[in-house]
Amino acid sequence: MSQSGASVNADCVTAYNDLKLNKKYKYIIFKLSDDNKEIVVDSTSEDGPEYDDFRNKLINAQTKSRTGAVGKGPRYAVYDVEYNLASGEGIRNKITFIAWSPDDAGVMAKMVYASSKEALKRALTGIAIEYQANDIDEIEFESLVKTVSKGTAAI
Repeated sequence: MSQSGASVNADCVTAYNDLKLNKKYKYIIFKLSDDNKEIVVDSTSEDGPEYDDFRNKLINAQTKSRTGAVGKGPRYAVYDVEYNLASGEGIRNKITFIAWSPDDAGVMAKMVYASSKEALKRALTGIAIEYQANDIDEIEFESLVKTVSKGTAAI
């Protein structure tokens, strides 16, 4: 359980294992349930590695406030980032945990997501990199690959 009191739904771990072990998904997006008591799977990549689809889902994510208002919302995601090494030594991939918290999301939503993040990370074993993104530019594929590869990727 997280500091916010949110638990991790078992489907989150199942989907993650399908990504990690079975390569069934390229990404998984997680969200807090409307009552903020549980982290659940929001969406997965069913039709292949479409990064633009993934990025758009993050950008358009919405969260309900306690008053019922709907606004931009944070999300957690796991993306299996694949890249070519600039040295020509081949292809690498790293399972990357992404904490998406757009600057224009509500303060309360950002606080609840920040305090719940560790519970999800603990439940998902084998994450290579954690990546924090607060701006649309930070979830451009090139930005993500540059960070994940520590500058060794051919972009």
